Amino acid sequence: MNKVSFALAAVAAAALTLGAPAAKAGTLEDVKKRGVLNCIVNTGLPGFSYTDKSGRWKGFDADMCRSVAAAVLGDGEKVKFIPATGKTRFTLLNSKEGDVLIRNTTWTFVRDVDVKLNYVHTTYYDGQGFLIRKSKGVKSAKELGGATICIQTGTTTELNLADYFRANNMKYKPVPIESNEEARKNYLADRCDVYTTDASGLAATRATFDDADKHIVLPEIISKEPLGPVVRHGDDQWADIVRWTIYALIAGEEHGITAANADKMASSSNNPNVKRLLGSEGDLGKMIGLDKQWARRAIQAQGNYEEIFERNVGLKTPVGLARGLNAHYLDGGLQYSPPFR
Repeated sequence: MNKVSFALAAVAAAALTLGAPAAKAGTLEDVKKRGVLNCIVNTGLPGFSYTDKSGRWKGFDADMCRSVAAAVLGDGEKVKFIPATGKTRFTLLNSKEGDVLIRNTTWTFVRDVDVKLNYVHTTYYDGQGFLIRKSKGVKSAKELGGATICIQTGTTTELNLADYFRANNMKYKPVPIESNEEARKNYLADRCDVYTTDASGLAATRATFDDADKHIVLPEIISKEPLGPVVRHGDDQWADIVRWTIYALIAGEEHGITAANADKMASSSNNPNVKRLLGSEGDLGKMIGLDKQWARRAIQAQGNYEEIFERNVGLKTPVGLARGLNAHYLDGGLQYSPPFR
């Protein structure tokens, strides 16, 4: 073999080697073949992911699962919900029992790098707080020295709690629990003085109490808790699909595209950004292995970001959360979609 032939052979071999991973079936192919999206959610958190009396999964995170299913499979109901605790969620994802984790899960360095997770976007900006009975007479978290505190194991709240109490030279007695429902029961049974988790989770839990007005969330927020969908390392196409589906919901809010008017907007809007987003111009879906109308279906499934937020956890719901940092950037918040072009 001459030098030219040898060089060409080497280039061909390198191309085959580089192309080998792409030949393996990825998550998108697995989901399409199965015909169902396996979505890992909380075991039960009112407003975010919980089952109603009929057994139907509902909530902010559950709706995000349906949006992804609609984009990929054409039907937002083609979802298998897989409930997971703080301890089991990453194992379920990395063992491929779930395709995506959409649960109150904080983006951290260790989880991103060492646990090998890809966070696609922060869908809810949160922070850790404390729930306590008004009758305890406590007005500030700095008065909690010596308290017994219910805390979910396998979560960032454990380290945050330890750091906060050490920094303020206080001691506490942890009461380990596995799930939000277990925490709720222990707290109501007075087995702990305080329950600590993300402030959104505290508001959701408090909303289920018969005597909600007798409990308060203390003013201190002791951490940053950016929550959002998570996928495994190593499948960029799938990460792009989940990421841009979420961006489609945020862009939908920006452009006034709702579940009810998406078809009309696709045919009547003169805005090129809207036309590209909804698939009436160009073919962005082809770039991620989907059809032209994937983003339109995602919005139609459960509405845009604002619709999903307000229906499940907004001020007019029992959870009663203001948008705050989760408002669209045009309204002073942090929710922002890159351009669809």
